[in-house]
Amino acid sequence: MKYLFLTLSVLFLVSCSGSVDTNQLTAEEHFKYAVALYDDEDYEEAIIQFQSIIFQYPGHALSDDSQFYLAMSYFKRDQFLSSAYEFSRLIKGMPGSEFVSESQYMLAESYYELSPHYQLDQRYSTQAIEEYQAFIDYFPLDPRVADAEAKINTLNEKIAEKKYSTALIYDKMKYYNASIKYHTEVIENYHDTKYAKLSLYERIKLYVLKNKEKEARKDITRYLNKYPDDGNVSELLNLQNKLSKN
Repeated sequence: MKYLFLTLSVLFLVSCSGSVDTNQLTAEEHFKYAVALYDDEDYEEAIIQFQSIIFQYPGHALSDDSQFYLAMSYFKRDQFLSSAYEFSRLIKGMPGSEFVSESQYMLAESYYELSPHYQLDQRYSTQAIEEYQAFIDYFPLDPRVADAEAKINTLNEKIAEKKYSTALIYDKMKYYNASIKYHTEVIENYHDTKYAKLSLYERIKLYVLKNKEKEARKDITRYLNKYPDDGNVSELLNLQNKLSKN
């Protein structure tokens, strides 16, 4: 990553930041000044300066540096929608930049930070998964791949919990078809989460309730094959024998 060390003159400017006339600075000096603000954690003012550089010097060699620091400044201020937007702009508008891999990872991080409690809408969780997966696909040798994979698993657990809880709500309301639909989605799309087993067990009970014995027997076989040591095995074996006799 390119990094420009601050000159004594820029350090002096930062110490007197209230009186800095950036119109008198070159693009390089202006960028150094903005980075100094960032390093000093004055992210609000840094945002203004990086925006100014991008606007005043389009196509300059420092454009991608400024775009990256702009996005990072928003991230540091917990303005994650804004940081996601700015990281995305760098990735799409400056594909040759050395900051692309870092920006792709931070784009995913921005959506990860926006991911809410499982009971709420999980659109940002889904977006984070997509961006982490893009990072893994495009930069498979990056040392942060393991972290990205772990966060995908965490997000999948959250989405699966949301869908499983929705299925239980429909079950209590006696909307059994809707409940089956959500359990099926958990089983098929989130099979690596702990909720897949729970949903499969609940779907068996719903199939029995709806007299869909063929489907119930099929699910019981699937459950016994996949979870042979589970605590529900004895119950399901008894149910399997009962359904076979019927």
